[in-house]
Amino acid sequence: MGIRHALVLVGVFGYAAAAASAEDFKIDEVSSARHADVAQLKAGVIAFSDGTGGDAADSEKVLVRFTDWARDHPTEKKFLALFPGYSEPTVVRTSSGNGKPILEKLAMYVAQARFVLDRAPGAIDLARDVTPAFLEKIDPSIKHRVITASDVAPLTDEDGTGNANPDRKWCTGRQTLICIQSVYKLEGKIPLGIMLVNKLRDSEKKIADHIDFQSELSALGPADVDQAGLQQLTDLNTPIVGVLEQNLFYINQILKFGKFFAVFQNHPTDAGKTVVTAFMALAIKTRVLEERRNFEKVPVLRNLVPAQVLMGQSSFNSGTSISAGLPKYARNEIRTVAGLLANAN
Repeated sequence: MGIRHALVLVGVFGYAAAAASAEDFKIDEVSSARHADVAQLKAGVIAFSDGTGGDAADSEKVLVRFTDWARDHPTEKKFLALFPGYSEPTVVRTSSGNGKPILEKLAMYVAQARFVLDRAPGAIDLARDVTPAFLEKIDPSIKHRVITASDVAPLTDEDGTGNANPDRKWCTGRQTLICIQSVYKLEGKIPLGIMLVNKLRDSEKKIADHIDFQSELSALGPADVDQAGLQQLTDLNTPIVGVLEQNLFYINQILKFGKFFAVFQNHPTDAGKTVVTAFMALAIKTRVLEERRNFEKVPVLRNLVPAQVLMGQSSFNSGTSISAGLPKYARNEIRTVAGLLANAN
């Protein structure tokens, strides 16, 4: 399981840096993007923070235990967890035909971003972006197809346990929503690494060179959201005009869940502009991060230490998309989405 997790990075959200419009925006590293002063934000600049400062050297340290995150950042947890009451689940792990219940400990990676669109709130139609075509524009290497709520995974196996929404069934209950099945073929050296590991591993289950995941993409209007709660999340006391949200509720590799959450608000001083505060939250299975010793003692696997691959510190990382590691991936995701929103017709 550890080797598979090391190789299969983070298949999240269908977002990556593929759109040329992302070149319109630049990243400005700040200590806390959601606290960035809107008045100081320049056109074409994204205030971004994830604790790494753009340097992946010590970026593993930015991962925080889920329980600590929930305790220290309750507002973030309320809106960025898979659902407000989410907790680390007890899953049944099968080994040699025997099932054993175990608490699935999680570590959180949370990125924040803030930017200003030179468009009035009334000119932004988020419902128009809730389509597979929108996702395909962002990253053509991730293939999407629309599914129905009846196609959603049962969420009863090890990867899905704990992810059933108690308030509504996934892919139902929202007016503007699509349900998505996605597949991403890993890039760069990773497929070669998978082939080597498959030859070395003494296991009946082989590692795939692609990842599959299910998610829902939805748009919420001002009447559908907790105005006061979201203003607390964004630290901006202006009306919420909409939310674009993607919940990644079933992943067969490395992550337990993921979320992309973008809040659109009135600009406090300019009626012709819109402030966007966006978040990327990923819950990583802690046991993945603990797979270090077994890799370091095998020369061919030393560059596949899971934490290093996740945080973009491995020679197997490549490109600007999913295979690049979390810090680079998150920055390019935000830049791409910002560019698409800014250049929408």
